Amino acid sequence: MIVADRKPLKEILEMVGDSKKVLILGCKGCVTVCNVGGNKEVGILASTLKIARAKEGRPLEVEEKALERQCDPEYVDQIKDIVEDYDAVISMACGVGPQFLSERYPGKRFFPAVNTTFFGGAVQHGIWEERCAGCGACGIHHFGGLCPIARCSKSLLNGPCGGSADGKCEISKDVVCIWDLIVKKKMEEGHLDELMIFRPPKVWTTARDGGPRKSVREELVQ
Repeated sequence: MIVADRKPLKEILEMVGDSKKVLILGCKGCVTVCNVGGNKEVGILASTLKIARAKEGRPLEVEEKALERQCDPEYVDQIKDIVEDYDAVISMACGVGPQFLSERYPGKRFFPAVNTTFFGGAVQHGIWEERCAGCGACGIHHFGGLCPIARCSKSLLNGPCGGSADGKCEISKDVVCIWDLIVKKKMEEGHLDELMIFRPPKVWTTARDGGPRKSVREELVQ
């Protein structure tokens, strides 16, 4: 799941500027799951913006809508008949949403209301943690099903650094050393010897470092 956080109200107000009529566009995908950009959050932001602008003596007309996804052309097309009615559109999707919107409607202005942070999951109610770096070449089977690329502060592939202590990362006592967990997991599996195999430096050509990526499923292309 893509995890995101809403931008500060001040930043959103600055982006909207002197707009008089805006559309806040939510997304029913990942940002709904992490309680950032679904119908409820769209409503909260709409009310907050209107109150803030009213205090400034500059009333703002705000309308609300949520698409099934903002990363799919068929859903982005659903606003084609109304997008021209607004001075600006505020996207509450991940960073992909406002980009798809901007490409589909080049004459309109779209603003991101959230900061996309990481790929992760819920560890308890209201708390999400990073689990994947989207490197394009998953090798977690070598590490007990745990990812040292995303979860080690130094992305080490051959054991912990010298800074970890008592199962915690040197950057914070609140951050678990993933290599401590990897070693324990391998011991539980009975495959601790597998950690003696040297893993060469990671080739990053499949990650973002190799440039913008594309996934093609030939059987689905029309």
